[in-house]
Amino acid sequence: MGSQGSDWVTLASAKRNAILEQVPNKWKISGSVPSPKELPDVTGKVIQQYLSPHEIEITETNAIGIVEKTRSGQWTSVEVTKAFCHRAAIAHQLVNCLHETFFDAAIETAQELDAYLATHKKPIGALHGLPVSLKDQFHVKGVETTMGYVGWIGTFEGIKDDPRRKTFESELVRELRALGAVLFCKTSVPTTLMTTETVNNIIDYTWNPQNRLLSSGGSSGGEAALIALKGSPGGFGTDIGGSVRIPASYNGLWALRPSGRLPYEGVATSIDGQNTVLSVVGPLSSSIGGITLLFKSILSQHPWHHDPSVPEMPWRESIVEETLRLIAESKSTARGGLAFGVLRHDNIVHPTPPVSRALDSVIEVLRKEGHEIIEWKPPSHQLGAEILMEALTVDGGADVRFHLGLSGEPQPEQIAVNRPPGKQKTVLEVAAINIAKRNYQKAYLEYWNSTKQLTSRGRPIDAVICPVTAHSAVVPNKSRSMEYTLVPSLLDYTAVVMPVTEVKSQVDFAPDELSRAYLSEADKLTQHEYDPEVSNGSPVGVQLIGRRFEEEKILTLAEYVHAQLKGR
Repeated sequence: MGSQGSDWVTLASAKRNAILEQVPNKWKISGSVPSPKELPDVTGKVIQQYLSPHEIEITETNAIGIVEKTRSGQWTSVEVTKAFCHRAAIAHQLVNCLHETFFDAAIETAQELDAYLATHKKPIGALHGLPVSLKDQFHVKGVETTMGYVGWIGTFEGIKDDPRRKTFESELVRELRALGAVLFCKTSVPTTLMTTETVNNIIDYTWNPQNRLLSSGGSSGGEAALIALKGSPGGFGTDIGGSVRIPASYNGLWALRPSGRLPYEGVATSIDGQNTVLSVVGPLSSSIGGITLLFKSILSQHPWHHDPSVPEMPWRESIVEETLRLIAESKSTARGGLAFGVLRHDNIVHPTPPVSRALDSVIEVLRKEGHEIIEWKPPSHQLGAEILMEALTVDGGADVRFHLGLSGEPQPEQIAVNRPPGKQKTVLEVAAINIAKRNYQKAYLEYWNSTKQLTSRGRPIDAVICPVTAHSAVVPNKSRSMEYTLVPSLLDYTAVVMPVTEVKSQVDFAPDELSRAYLSEADKLTQHEYDPEVSNGSPVGVQLIGRRFEEEKILTLAEYVHAQLKGR
């Protein structure tokens, strides 16, 4: 065990200061930043004031546009990289979103890419010159991975004098480099990863750029906050219960939770060896094109040859074409092209008014386009969430206690795992959880198949539309809703989060106390704590969920649905 008392405070403070010291002096904000109450929203013109017009042009171009310009030589990789490094540095000073920066190494990589393009007259790969950020679970040469633990500072995942420290790289990192991506920073995570808010004892709290009184979500909250400030065009997080989806929704971004099709090999994690519900790697981006580009590019590297957990499943363009055909049929046949299930609430927590409005707006445009809407009444989501949480606590909190104990740091109050300490489950108890999961998956599968009896086409529904959480971004310690993302994780379903709207205080009034029958204590707290004035302007997204390995279909549907929303 590590030393106790104030030693962890000294370690954490030194690391926190080191992150800031890595920011070049010319990129440091002079004077103090106004308080969150004085200046809650630091997006748009607030962050733009620190950048040149050309840097703004570069950083406000989406991933597809950037790659088109770097691959053609219209923009150099160096100028693109410098622009994003600068904006990321400003973003960190505004919302506290970075754990590691390696700007000099990134610029060196960009120089090599420019030299390659000049010599060979072709780009290195599909992501040539694209800056990509990474959640601080991915190992990158030259920098640490702390995953929010003070006891990991100066070590390799808590192991002292390990030769892998600052030399080892995750498989995804290797593949990104092969594609020509420029890696330049790693983003903040909550201690343990097991919470929907991003806070740790090293850098403290990561705030939402559109309202710095609210959470950026978790556990990929640093990634989402950085991308929302356009300090990165896209990056990768991980998701075991909503960790890319919730931050994406809170920050008005796109995210994909795939069915384990991206490599997790060599990625730091919590409760390693727990295999009942697996964490997956997923991309976040400011555009649907960025999500598809990142996902499709990694698949082109055949990750199944390097990570035994990845299924051999290349990108399937035929599924995209079939989905587009079904969409087109909605205009040409009386029976309609597609059918969508809609989960209005999960019988645990009612959505707050802006989330319900977001769902209604999606339903409206789909009906207008000739698609069928089916009320989704699946097996109990309460049961599904309970099975998943049982899986995530099989060790009784031993993993968390051990890694906190390396430094003696306290557990941040937002972290629910290990509070109070639990009992390690026996082999037979773990087996029972696995059986319960299998039975639940089977029941859900059968329900999905049964919807063919409800659609006019005689086929099961194509996708499910549901909330990401019952609320938009929350004030610290007020996250009450995870079940909407937990159940797709238990099922290993494909899920895409797309931005739909924002909280409008003049429209999204708090519900009348007398008109509400509460589903649970969490529901009662959620409704009582909802304040449209506090949340005004906060982004609201929805999930589009498909079955396992339906990424091509769901990405295509999400792009289509979003286009219809924009065209209203």
